[in-house]
Parts: sequence; structure tokens; C-alpha cells
Amino acid sequence: MSARPRVYVTRHLPGGTLDVLRAQCELEVWEGDDPPPSQRLREGAARAHGILTLLTDRIDSALLGAAPNLVVVSNMATGFDNIDVEAASRHSVLVTRTPGVLSQTTADLAFGLILAAARRIVEADRYVRNGRWKSWGPEVLLGGDVHGATVGIVGMGGIGSEMAKRARGFGMRIVYSGPSPKPALERRYRMMYLPLESLLREADFVSLHAPLTADTRHLINEDSLRLMKHSAVLINTARGPLVDQGALYRALKEGWIGAASLDVTDPEPMSPNDPLLTLDNIVVTPHIASASVATRSRMALLAAEQLLQGLCGETPEFAVNREILAAWRRRVREGLP
Repeated sequence: MSARPRVYVTRHLPGGTLDVLRAQCELEVWEGDDPPPSQRLREGAARAHGILTLLTDRIDSALLGAAPNLVVVSNMATGFDNIDVEAASRHSVLVTRTPGVLSQTTADLAFGLILAAARRIVEADRYVRNGRWKSWGPEVLLGGDVHGATVGIVGMGGIGSEMAKRARGFGMRIVYSGPSPKPALERRYRMMYLPLESLLREADFVSLHAPLTADTRHLINEDSLRLMKHSAVLINTARGPLVDQGALYRALKEGWIGAASLDVTDPEPMSPNDPLLTLDNIVVTPHIASASVATRSRMALLAAEQLLQGLCGETPEFAVNREILAAWRRRVREGLP
């Protein structure tokens, strides 16, 4: 593209990312704290050659059809379930993502949620704030040990492997499941591959790190939860729809499992009236797994770099729909309307 491309960004971003984009593009930024409404998002995309999106932005066939000049969608996330990739491919729009950069930070939060649930940290904080702390007692807020326990990691990608690394530091037994075994990682972290049902039966902590697909939606459902130990803890920092939340509520209330920690919910944001929030044996955080200053800044910059490469006709490293590269390059070479 010979002229300055037009770029729409769906939220103010940390670090100097917007300055990087502004130096090379005609930039429009949605300044609200909340995601742009669907109509405003569609209008912004219709004016743009590239858009930088978040998981909260639904990029569907209707939006793509209303954006004839759009050639790149850069998603500031590891996943891309907010984007209709098939529709993007039909319109020869390249989709990119930002994997890897958030793996360690997300694993930190996931392990923190294990500790919070096992040692009842959030519940204990409420206990003090509500004036219930009267004395030290040998049976006050008893929790479970993390060291020496078995952790089951569902999904052994970048975040899953970082979880295994942290679990080794706590002397945990590690089992994992996924599409296929990973022998090199098994040797590195001394862990064992198990089918999901076996993992659910054996694990004291079940930590979800799988992508959201048609096959993994409600991966954790009533049947799954009934396989778990009565003392087990479920942790989800991946995607909310991996878990059937109605079944999880019954499991926690009726004692099928011991506790849960969720950083993602279905839907997001979770309603303050959600019945899960009436329970003491659950911790819920507002999708903050990658929310460190350094990591969110790196994610934003990587998303911008992917976007700029795409607008220049260079293949971004983390392009999702590579099967359309030839058609997409032809569109970019046609130049700006």
C-alpha cells in the first residue's frame, strides 16, 4: 500500500503502541472503557484497512461484509474465538494473534488461583473484613495442601507447559491430557499423559488450558465433574465456555467437587447476580490472567507489529488463516482505495 493505511483500534492500549501505529497510519481509536457497540465497531471497520481487536470484539460475517477495504484483523490475544475465521478467509482478510507472549504471566495467575482456592485465601480475607476473626483456632479455615498433590493440566500448549514448570517447583505430581502426548515435555517435567477421564479421576487440581472449539465447548460438564474427587479444585484461565457453569454451580453447592477458581466465565462479564457468586467455595477474577503491565504492553506491541506487517504485504509470523495468503497479497498489492 503506497498511501497511509487507515487503522481502527477498539480500545486504548498500554505502553507506546498507539504512537507506533500513529507514526505509520491514519489512526482511529475507540476511547470508551467498554468495548465499542456492534454498530460502532462495524462503522469503524468499514472505514479501515486494518483493525486491532480484543477478545470482546465480535468480528463476524456481517462486519466483514460491510468492510470492503479491510485486509487485516490483528487480535490482541492468544485465541481467536471472537473472530469468524472462515468468513474472514472468504473475504480474503488475514487474521493474526499474539501467542506466547502471555504464557508465563497467565500461568502465574493460574497457579495463584490454585493457591487461593486450596488455602481459602479470598474466603479468609472476607472472614477478617466481616469481623469474624476472634482468635486463632486449630480448625479455622482449614484448606488443602498444594505441595505433593496431583495437578491435571488439560491442554499442554505454551501456558500448560508453564504450569507444569511451576508445579514442579511445588513438588507436585503432574498429569496432563490433550490431542496427543508430548514426550519431550514429559521428560522435562516428569509428567504423565492420561486420557481426560483418567486425569479427572486422579487430579487434586484440574487446570484448563485448552482452546475453545466446537469439540471443547462444555468439556467440563456434569459427567466430567462427577468423575472428579470430592476434594478436587477446578481452575479455568482459558475460555469460559469450556465449563458448563450450571453444572459447576450444582457441583460446588452439592459437594461433587471441593472448590473452583475462574478467571473466565460464560458469559463475560459475569452478572453480579450469578448464583455461583453466592457460594464461598469459588474464586472469580475478571479475566486478568495476562494483566501485568509488561505483558499487556508486549501483547499490544506484538498485535500492532502483526497489523503493520500485514498492511505492508509481509506475512505476519502469527497469521491464523495462512491458506489465503496468495489471495490476500493480491488485495494488498491493489493498494488503498
